[in-house]
Amino acid sequence: MAETLPEQEAGQARRRGLTAIGLAVLLAGAGYGMWHWLAGRHLEHTDNAYVAGNVVQITAQQPGTVVAIQADDTDYVRTGHLLLRLDDVDARLALEQAEAQLARSVREVRHVFANNSTLQAQLRSREAEVARAQADLIRAQEDTARRSGLVASGAIGREELEHAQAQVKVAQASVAAAQAALLTGREQLSAGRTQTEGLSVADHPAVQAAATKVREAHLALQRTQLLAPLDGHVAKRGVQIGQRVQAGAPLMTVVALDKVWVDANFKESQLQTLHIGQPATLTADVYGKEVVFHGTVAGLGAGTGAAFALLPAQNATGNWIKVVQRVPVRIALDPAELAAHPLRVGLSMTVVVDTADQRGKTLADAPRSTPVVATEVFAAQQKAADEDVRRVIARALAGRAS
Repeated sequence: MAETLPEQEAGQARRRGLTAIGLAVLLAGAGYGMWHWLAGRHLEHTDNAYVAGNVVQITAQQPGTVVAIQADDTDYVRTGHLLLRLDDVDARLALEQAEAQLARSVREVRHVFANNSTLQAQLRSREAEVARAQADLIRAQEDTARRSGLVASGAIGREELEHAQAQVKVAQASVAAAQAALLTGREQLSAGRTQTEGLSVADHPAVQAAATKVREAHLALQRTQLLAPLDGHVAKRGVQIGQRVQAGAPLMTVVALDKVWVDANFKESQLQTLHIGQPATLTADVYGKEVVFHGTVAGLGAGTGAAFALLPAQNATGNWIKVVQRVPVRIALDPAELAAHPLRVGLSMTVVVDTADQRGKTLADAPRSTPVVATEVFAAQQKAADEDVRRVIARALAGRAS
């Protein structure tokens, strides 16, 4: 009887342990079920995700020989930083020639404007000449009329009358010549005004054509210096000193690591619950699970990766095996977290999207109101060219006072 008590106690202890384990498993299962119902069923996972960003290719805008390389791989550059310099001797000579031609055009147009003033003064002189000739004609005609009556009375001879009549013809010829000269002067002034009317010297077509050549030459000179269009890190420098490069040749790239995003490739079966604006949590292999990034779904791709492949699949030929397709989903990252833990283009990421909020759209339905990326570097070059044109024109016009 005494031996059965320990066995009973051991059995009861086992039952209590099994009961506790069962209760723990039951509670854990209930807890997991509750979590899955409330949150877990709304989570979509993928580890097929990679960091992407603006990889800006730096190319030459005109041919030239590399004389200086100002940035190398891994260097950080700011907008407008000098990356590369080409030999600029030919460009400087072309600019000097264009500036000289612009100054010459300004002086020629100034001469046209000044000639109009001269023609106008000549026209007033010819108008006065016509008036004088007409007055002489009237006087000659009056003299002839008086002498006609005196011939009949014998007061003067016939010869004197004929002389007065000859003076009338001379006066008539003088009037005709003066009127012809006046008409010619008016036509010359009219022709001159057609070239200048409503225009200033700087706005004259001949000056504008020469100014365009100066702008082209000025831009060609500036383009011998390749500037960074945005802030970023230099990568893939392939150019070497002394190399002859052609327009459009890739020389290096600048990557804006402060504005990267993640392209998460979700299976087509996961897209039903994905919507723009849903929150996401991300981890990067480079930092491990200790660093968690937070982002939002910025947009869903317009097609699968296979549809945009260089050699898309031809599923209508040969044997066919169904392959689950994936669609890229862009995830925008928190800039503050990105600054604290920088990422690099191409790094692997693990993405979890909370799809509980179904109010967002699956595709963007409005055009973008602001540019994706913009730079003012090239606009500054155009402003410098315009300023050079104004300087040359002002200097040529100032020669009028000298």
